[in-house]
Amino acid sequence: MATPARRRSATTRRSAARRSAGARRAAARRATAARRAAARRPTRPKRRPRGQAARRRAREATAFTVLLIAAFVIAAVSTYPVTSTLVIVLAAAAALTTHLARTGRLRLPAGLAGAAGAGPRRDFAHTIAAYQAMNYTEFEHAMADLARRDPAVRGTDVSGGKNDRGLDVLVHLHSGDRYLLQCKRWKGRVGSEEVMKINGTYRDIHHCVGAAIITTSAFTADAERTNAMLPNALRLIDGRGLARWASGGRPPWA
Repeated sequence: MATPARRRSATTRRSAARRSAGARRAAARRATAARRAAARRPTRPKRRPRGQAARRRAREATAFTVLLIAAFVIAAVSTYPVTSTLVIVLAAAAALTTHLARTGRLRLPAGLAGAAGAGPRRDFAHTIAAYQAMNYTEFEHAMADLARRDPAVRGTDVSGGKNDRGLDVLVHLHSGDRYLLQCKRWKGRVGSEEVMKINGTYRDIHHCVGAAIITTSAFTADAERTNAMLPNALRLIDGRGLARWASGGRPPWA
């Protein structure tokens, strides 16, 4: 015969089972209602992302402009062959001259250099802030590009990285000499240990006639004192010196 306590326990279990079953049925009804509402809702076609649509329109506009210019050139050459050919040759010569002047392979008079963008540059691309925003590899290549602007430079090799023995950019001069550039895109000051490292490698290991340490920040007083005590002092180019060089100043080997 069941005791009152056992009867109460069984009643409690049956009540809990009924509540659980009721909750499951309510959840199933809500899920069914949601599926029916979703089925009745009209489906919208997927929209193309705005960025892709804008790029597609830009490509179409560029293609249309190119076709329009090509049609105009063909019509002009057919109607005025001599004049059109002369204009095309002059435009190509101007574009080539501008490219050579901007890369430093052609030295223009001051007025023409400013018009071609090869003179002292004031734009953001040659400010210290722009150099500081680069990573180490970009800064090394930027220094190589800056070196090639000098007509005395025949070419450059970028070899920065681990175990570079102090060599980031090797400058080849038309005279046959080699010049070493150590690039420090640092926020802190460059210390004397860097001066001693470069002084011990640029002649005997890299066979260079001179070396320069270029930084976007500055040098410590100890580094400047150490460099002053060397028989052949290095060129220490801080942020201000780099800005002067990028604005048309003398390169470190001049």
